[in-house]
Amino acid sequence: MTQEFRYDVEILHLLVSGAHAYFGRARDGAADVATTDADSVEVVAGKGIVGDRFFGKAAHMDAAVTLFAIESLEAIAADLGSGPFDPLLPRRNVVLRGAELVPLIGHDFVLESAGGTVAFHGGRHAHPCAWMDRVLAPGAHRAMRGRGGLRCRPLGSGRLHRGPAVLVSPIPLDAARAHNATVLRPGRLP
Repeated sequence: MTQEFRYDVEILHLLVSGAHAYFGRARDGAADVATTDADSVEVVAGKGIVGDRFFGKAAHMDAAVTLFAIESLEAIAADLGSGPFDPLLPRRNVVLRGAELVPLIGHDFVLESAGGTVAFHGGRHAHPCAWMDRVLAPGAHRAMRGRGGLRCRPLGSGRLHRGPAVLVSPIPLDAARAHNATVLRPGRLP
């Protein structure tokens, strides 16, 4: 039997948007697209979040859902000396409090919330785009490197609900490190 570690976390936001808002030149401004901060979302194995811009897109199957630790965004704001940022502006699908995410790269894990359970495979870092300097603050693109979230492939179907949740991990995690930047390339800081 595989060992599992259970962590109480909170799902703060569930972002669903049927279109991309950040494309083209940042100076031209973001596209005006409908974005929902949902109370719950339906996740479909191998496809993503129903209604989201990455749902069922072949190029994004291994990274259809992005998880993000709010502690990272708070640390970025502190590093830049900025006020609190709107947690929806980075456009990550699932914003969590209390979750160290980077160690989950390459591992299968589960999020349990309000009776719903969804299994994921932690795929890769969610790299920030240059738009972060425009929509958050100058310097945010660089500050967000290594702590921009985790791109995941949904392994199972189910519903995620905003509110208290449990992260079930095959490896030990430390919520106190949720805000830390991770070195992305040997010898170079993000």
